[in-house]
Amino acid sequence: MATTIKNQEDILAKLNIHVLNPMQEEAISVIKHKKNIVLLSPTGTGKTLAFLLPLLEMLAHANEEIQALIIVPSRELAIQIEQVLRAMGSGYKVNAVYGGRPMSKDKIELKHKPAILIGTPGRILDHFNKERFSKTSIKTLVLDEFDKSLENGFEEEMKGIINQLPSLNKRILTSATQGVSIPKFVQLDKPHIINYLKEKTVSKLVLQTVVSPDKSKLNTLLNLLEYIGAEPGIVFCNLKDSIAQVSSFLERNNVSHACFSGGMEQKDRERALIKFRNGTCQLLLATDLAARGIDIPEMKYIIHYELPRHEEEFIHRNGRTARVNAKGTAYILQGKDELLPEFIKGTKTISIAKKAVSKPQYWETLFISGGRKDKISKGDIAGLFFKQGGLDKDQLGVIELKQDCTFVAVPLSIADSLVEKLNNSRLKKKKVRISVL
Repeated sequence: MATTIKNQEDILAKLNIHVLNPMQEEAISVIKHKKNIVLLSPTGTGKTLAFLLPLLEMLAHANEEIQALIIVPSRELAIQIEQVLRAMGSGYKVNAVYGGRPMSKDKIELKHKPAILIGTPGRILDHFNKERFSKTSIKTLVLDEFDKSLENGFEEEMKGIINQLPSLNKRILTSATQGVSIPKFVQLDKPHIINYLKEKTVSKLVLQTVVSPDKSKLNTLLNLLEYIGAEPGIVFCNLKDSIAQVSSFLERNNVSHACFSGGMEQKDRERALIKFRNGTCQLLLATDLAARGIDIPEMKYIIHYELPRHEEEFIHRNGRTARVNAKGTAYILQGKDELLPEFIKGTKTISIAKKAVSKPQYWETLFISGGRKDKISKGDIAGLFFKQGGLDKDQLGVIELKQDCTFVAVPLSIADSLVEKLNNSRLKKKKVRISVL
């Protein structure tokens, strides 16, 4: 375990956060002093930081076993929390385990026990049942987005995990949804409830309806994207088959985009998010899997290409824009003769005849076959591209360092020449392959 343990002030400075919001302030205080906590707060209000900051203070530096367990409903959320914890630079080891990732990777990483283990219920239960580590030091349990885990059918797995935790003395449950019943197996005795779902905040979300002259909405979607112009956003569909259809149409019309759905391989989903985060593509075509628990920046708009079936989906999709203090627009595509659900209210029908000027794609993503486990840092990557690649600072985009590989955004116009120049370079002691993703 690392020797430098940072306090809250240092961590916030590292994250470039100057002030916590009222929910975070209250949650941190309550989590420190209460045993059972339910934290209810809308998507995008900073719940992750609200439970991680006090959680770090509860860890014993001398203990080399797993001390805290965070159970999440999706792989993306596991990866996101792991990234946040690494960015905090707390000095404690952290690992995320989840389905769709090779078990051999888990085994290697868990040989040196993390202080905090994050994971999806099925994969964690698998490790528990194979007795891969001691559970007696796990005193804190976080069920993040517990309502989603129940909704996804993980009840039996969560029950199996909690029944194997003999030393639990703190349980923290978080949700962005009101009124979810907590199963008895969680053993949440007299919980302290922090509820910010009913806070009266002035929403800066604008709802606008665009009516398609046909039953097919594809041409209307294309017109709307041209009207919006070069801004990052998500187009929501209900089904992976719809995504395939829309994706094929956008490809034929030369609209750069990435796809994200539960039917995709985990590696492909992660890479789609990487390209979206670093600006290689500005459009994410997604199912409701992208409405919660993924690490993507604030955006100015989302589009309901297919209308959500339930109000909860509508709320969570809209929660991807107009977050905290920002403004945002949710566009609702209404097909000819299609009725809007009752829960879609306060929307204004607009005309999209006027076209904005769209910008061509600027960034491309390069893959590098070395990462954190090879002792490679972001500074090493930047040095390679500046010194040997000849880039200036404006030409080096987002660097995402993973355990065994790295992704770098560079200008599309020089991506191929950079690959030719830098492929098979040495980083630290490793010869790395570099290719266009």
